[in-house]
Amino acid sequence: MGMAWIYGVSINYICDIVNMCISSPYPLLRVTKLVYPLQVEERSDRDFLEKGSRTASTLSAATLASLGGPSSRRGSCDTSISVETEASIREIKDSLVESEEKYRKAMVSNAQLHNEKSNLMYQVDTLKDSLIELEEQLYESKREYNDKAKEFERERHAHSVLQRQFNEMRETLKQSEELLTEVGQLRLKRDSCVREISDLQETLGWKEKKIGALERQREFSDAGVRDERDKLRDQVVHLKDTLKVQHLEVLPREGFLIMTSKRASVHMSANTRTIGIRLRKIVDERESLADQVKRLKSQLEGKQRNGTEGLSPEEDRLENGMDPHILDLQRDANRQISDLKFKLVKSEQEVTALEQNIIRLEGQVTRYKSASESAEKVEDELKVEKRKLQRELRSALDRIDELEASNSHLAKRLEKMKANRSALLAQQ
Repeated sequence: MGMAWIYGVSINYICDIVNMCISSPYPLLRVTKLVYPLQVEERSDRDFLEKGSRTASTLSAATLASLGGPSSRRGSCDTSISVETEASIREIKDSLVESEEKYRKAMVSNAQLHNEKSNLMYQVDTLKDSLIELEEQLYESKREYNDKAKEFERERHAHSVLQRQFNEMRETLKQSEELLTEVGQLRLKRDSCVREISDLQETLGWKEKKIGALERQREFSDAGVRDERDKLRDQVVHLKDTLKVQHLEVLPREGFLIMTSKRASVHMSANTRTIGIRLRKIVDERESLADQVKRLKSQLEGKQRNGTEGLSPEEDRLENGMDPHILDLQRDANRQISDLKFKLVKSEQEVTALEQNIIRLEGQVTRYKSASESAEKVEDELKVEKRKLQRELRSALDRIDELEASNSHLAKRLEKMKANRSALLAQQ
């Protein structure tokens, strides 16, 4: 017949529509534009064919009854042709219905796929926007993290400097404590020196008093001895004179009276006995006084020997009656006292200097302690801030990983849907 027509629509036109649906990236829009006039034409053709079939059915019996002879044979041929055409038309109709049903299903599935695609594209766009926002947040968090890391490095450097200064101040504090112990030891030494000086002054005063008492006692004893010696000399002179008068010879030998035996036996009398007794008595007293003087001298020498050195002999005495060793002892004591006083003044000056240094060091230690405490507080705050930023960074990285995983999942799902769509289109 040249070109097949179905309800007044060519099959080639239907094939072109199907090819356009398969090849077009937006088939739903174009198919609706093409199918709508096709449906209108199909409805009009259906109406026309139904009317024609009704008229043909009404006319077929009358025409067949009125006609006869050769016209009947021609009519039978026409009827056979019309039956064949009707059978072919029915087959075409059935195939068209099947194709329409398939086309309808394909259009529905295509519309569903298009809707799913649009939804997925919208989700992809929203996910892209959220990913961009998260990337911006990640960039901002990284920038803040870098700033905080730099600030932390600066604070750590400052903390190291303060720690070094704190260690130096601790060393100075130890040195100041050592100086304080030395000052305490110096104070103890000063107190001991002061006590020694006071003891020496007391002993020196006691010795001076004792030396003065001994000197007074010696002077008194020397005066008594001199008086007794003068008296004895006077008595001896008087006795010599009396003995000369009485024709006696007196031989002084170690303080004893020796009379010649010849004249003693001749001139012995009561007067000589009394004089001898008096002389013996005087000699005994003189010897006792000499022993006492020697004992006092030995005691004085022992005292002086315990102090510094022994006394010199009696011939080296000064004209004023003072012993030179006693003067040397006094000079040595005065020298020691002056040296101890100088040492005491020097130690007091050192103690005052050390106290001032200790006060200065204590002020520095308090300042450095306050600075170290403030640095430790800043360090603790920075550590807390660093931990907070690390937590935020970890949460942001986890969120980015989740979004990347969801993005990859959606991309796989989209590829799967594209593959399903291509498979459906290939089946159609």
